[in-house]
Amino acid sequence: MNDPSLYQPGAEYCNICNPFQYQTSIMTGADPNTGEPYRLTHLKDTTDLYDALHTGELPAVVYAKPNGLNDGHPESSKMSIFEDFVKKIVTEVEANPKLAKNTAIMITVDEGGGYYDSGYVQQLDFFGDGTRIPMIIVSPYTKGGHVSHVYSDHASVPKFIEANWGLPTITGRSRDNLPNPITGPKNPYVPTNGPAISDLMAAFKF
Repeated sequence: MNDPSLYQPGAEYCNICNPFQYQTSIMTGADPNTGEPYRLTHLKDTTDLYDALHTGELPAVVYAKPNGLNDGHPESSKMSIFEDFVKKIVTEVEANPKLAKNTAIMITVDEGGGYYDSGYVQQLDFFGDGTRIPMIIVSPYTKGGHVSHVYSDHASVPKFIEANWGLPTITGRSRDNLPNPITGPKNPYVPTNGPAISDLMAAFKF
């Protein structure tokens, strides 16, 4: 068992887990209309998310990253604690009719637990692609029990955001530039035009 004193106050914050913390445009940029720094307007605490869920005034897109004590990692947390973190958000959304009718909640993790993966994995770029991990989408626009077999990646989430709101790609070389997969009758899981990742639209019925 871990020593309870191992985690000092503040140590549960994962300083490498917030991707926006390493974006120059976020950390040094400011809204041209108000002058408000982006890091203050866009990087919020989880309590701010809960407040927004209560009022129903969510931004168009929210990334909710749990801290080290409730992220499900075996070194500092448990999967059941992560599940409770997710359950609270899903429950709050579903309790608000305004949010429940048009919100999609994408739940995923960042690793496969070290188990062998017999599924097809693409060499997307220099960094490759990792073993398969689950993603659960909770939305009135998805069908319960449906499993989308279209090849996806973590970068499919921003690719979905770009497709849904008609936005440009993050950069000229990021994975969201990859095409949507095309598959043949021989194997519906393997893109014939790889490297390719989906924009997750196949999981929805808009």
